[in-house]
Amino acid sequence: MIEQLNKIEKRYREIDEELSQPEVATDIDRVQALSQERARLEDVVLKYRRYKKLSKELNDVKSMNTAGNDEEMNTLIKQESAALQEQVEQLTEELRIALLPKDPNDEKDIIMEIRAGTGGNEAALFAADLYRMYSRYAQSQGWKTDVISTSESGIGGFKEIIFEVRGKNAYSRLKYESGVHRVQRVPVTEASGRIHTSTATVAVLPKAEEVDIDIDPDDLKIDVFHSGGAGGQNVNKVATAIRVTHLPTNMVVVCQDERSQLQNKVKALSVLRTRLLDEERRKQEEAITSKRRSQVGTGERAEKIRTYNYPQDRVSDHRINITLHNLPRFMEGEIGELVDALATAEHERLLEEQKV
Repeated sequence: MIEQLNKIEKRYREIDEELSQPEVATDIDRVQALSQERARLEDVVLKYRRYKKLSKELNDVKSMNTAGNDEEMNTLIKQESAALQEQVEQLTEELRIALLPKDPNDEKDIIMEIRAGTGGNEAALFAADLYRMYSRYAQSQGWKTDVISTSESGIGGFKEIIFEVRGKNAYSRLKYESGVHRVQRVPVTEASGRIHTSTATVAVLPKAEEVDIDIDPDDLKIDVFHSGGAGGQNVNKVATAIRVTHLPTNMVVVCQDERSQLQNKVKALSVLRTRLLDEERRKQEEAITSKRRSQVGTGERAEKIRTYNYPQDRVSDHRINITLHNLPRFMEGEIGELVDALATAEHERLLEEQKV
């Protein structure tokens, strides 16, 4: 581990030296590439430098000799040594996690797709609640959200909603949300007060850029039609909604939330690229043995990952066997504790794999 950290620190110093050179300073593309690489390394380097500093302090304290039998001084040395040892061990663990193989998609923006599952109108309302929850969480993280497509139910819920989340580490924080979410509560439409169980599916897809996947324009069928829903006179007069069909896969994407035909087309193609890239990723993952699959969650949408139980005021994640209470706050977007727990469980699994 130390050898790897030394190489990272050396590269960090080389970047600083290169950035200080006048001929590099005038090359905007080079400066941007170096600055991005430096930013990726900085957290590890700062942790490693603190680790080295504390390790030296620990060795200095351990080597201290007291003249005679000064019990008070010996006690202070032991206390200082124990405190430093704890900090060194904590930093060692953080550095091990920092050196784990990185998911290449972690820094990407995402496209989230939430669909009502079993449960009729109640499932659609739950889908709307999940959308609100993720929107509030995104806002707390300083991320931007942008609705791409919606299909509303008659009582204010969503049969389907697709939206983009843009911001630092959006995918790394939300990638474990893919799967089936189950809710247990008394529906607002239920007069007798019986508890119903409904579901909604969530898909979290790293947003694909044009360079990630090449789409042949000849493989696309693009239809333009009049938007439905809100939009005033523009809806009736101008055909702005876009339906894109990818002929080789028969994959269809519809976007009609923007007033501009061009904006709808750009969004629809973005969703199509993302879905095609996700399909390719899934094919690759099928070749991975079950031993190497993530125990936190494979992202399969048929996998029931979480239950939201309103009568008992709890939310339970079935992959890591954790239950949290104060469900109303959770549904207001305060999901950070569970997101952290899922990330920690994944790190622990990867660390265990390294030991095997």
